[in-house]
Amino acid sequence: MSDLHSRRAFLQAAAAAGAAWTTADLVGVEDALAWAEGAADGKGEPRLAALTASEASTISAAASRILPSVDGRPGAREAGVVYFIDRSLSTFNVAQKAIYSRGIRDLDARATGKSKAGQGFAGLAPPQQDEILRQIEHTPFFQALRFDTIAGIFALPTWGGNRAFAGWHLVGMTHQARFDPPFGYYDAEANKGN
Repeated sequence: MSDLHSRRAFLQAAAAAGAAWTTADLVGVEDALAWAEGAADGKGEPRLAALTASEASTISAAASRILPSVDGRPGAREAGVVYFIDRSLSTFNVAQKAIYSRGIRDLDARATGKSKAGQGFAGLAPPQQDEILRQIEHTPFFQALRFDTIAGIFALPTWGGNRAFAGWHLVGMTHQARFDPPFGYYDAEANKGN
């Protein structure tokens, strides 16, 4: 077999694999977008797909300690990060569902020992929640939760989080369909001549 023929076969196989992977990934993203548009309860809140109400309460409380609301600026709870995490666990991030299930059970078990009423993590005061989160900050669950909280606050709102573009407003980004040049400081000099 010639070297040229081997390269062509390799490139064709690589292109086919890339197309298959992209298509598979897009199907999950498309499912998430369709869900976000149509899955709301009577109060305008998305219905939970992967988490129970109790699990969602624990995740919302933990995410709001990772990214709390401060001085009137919205945090994870106000941005609806729990809905992004829930949707991701039922679509493109389903592989982490088990990590979340174990992590939620662990948080609630640790909280039960600190609460007089035997409440779960969501029922604790913020300082107690922070103490428990510090105990687990090196676990795979906390790392996943931290990443998903950040992704959820800055993702497109159609994915379930970043309600009312709260995350984008935190960093000074304005939502608009089109941006005019100059796009950044690096284009300002080039645009002066126009």
